[in-house]
This record gives sequence, C-alpha cells and structure tokens, in this order.
Amino acid sequence: MARLRDLYKSKIVPTLKDKYKYKSPMAVPRMTKIVIAMGVGKATQDKKFIESALQDLTLIAGQKPLICKAKKSVSNFKVREGESTGLKVTLRGLRMYEFMDRLINLAIPRVKDFRGLNPKSFDGRGNYSMGMSEQTVFPEIDSAKMENVQGMDITFVTTAKTNDEAKEMLKLFGMPFRE
Repeated sequence: MARLRDLYKSKIVPTLKDKYKYKSPMAVPRMTKIVIAMGVGKATQDKKFIESALQDLTLIAGQKPLICKAKKSVSNFKVREGESTGLKVTLRGLRMYEFMDRLINLAIPRVKDFRGLNPKSFDGRGNYSMGMSEQTVFPEIDSAKMENVQGMDITFVTTAKTNDEAKEMLKLFGMPFRE
C-alpha cells in the first residue's frame, strides 16, 4: 500500500473530520486523480521531439501517456489539424499516490530557487494546478541524456467543495505552499 494512502487514512481523515465537523468519514475530501499534461508544440518541426517527450513522461508517470492531436489548423503557430501537439496522462489509485509521494519528497525539493507553491492556483472547486518548468527535477530522468528541456502542468483533482478544504488536505499530505 502506498505511504501517502496510509497517511490519508490514519491522520488526514481524522484531522479534517474534526476541523470541518464532517459527520461521516466518507464526507472528508479525497484525491480523485492527478493529470499531467505536456505541450509539445515543437513536435510540428521535429518529429523526434514528441518521441523523447513521450519517453520522459512515461518514465515520470509510470504509464503511457495519450498523444493529443490538434483540432484546428492555426497558421500563426504552424499547426495543421491532426498533428500531435501534446501529451497527457491521468493517474488514479496507487499510481496517483506513488507519483504524489515522489513529487512532494523528491522532485519539488530539487527545483532551483524554490520558495513554495503558489496558494492561489486553486480553481474555486477544490482542484489545484501547478507547473514544472523542466522534467529534469524528477529522479527517473537522466539529465546527461536530455536533448530537450520540457515543462509540464500537473493538476490535482479532489472531491473538496471549497479551496480551503483542498488546501488543508494538500498541506497535510506535505505540499509546501508559500505563505
């Protein structure tokens, strides 16, 4: 069983239940999924770029990402309809908790000049989004073999009704928010 899942059941549920006066443990907010998205617009010029990004995201997430295609042609961006423009992967269950554990304890501390995560990146419904400027902060990626540095967006989807509940839950998981 994942370490963070044990932490959730043993410490986070009772803490949130007491703080927000939930009647049932099932009313306590929980993590639903984590979505990792990577825009690879450079793939329109270089076809090898999407393959290396696909490989990196597969290593980071532990499962194969979905290749997203352009829905419309946009001449200013040199994108044609049907071309590969992005990658995304949705993590649920044990993989979600394992990824979250690696993100909080290994990847975030390796970010250069890190001052904390932005506490204003909640969407109003209890979901939190953050961006990583490069994938080399993850220990699975060998920076010596890196060809292209690529950023990614990570979204934490929760069952929380408000931002405060979601923020409190993520803080208890160990997310380092800025004050």
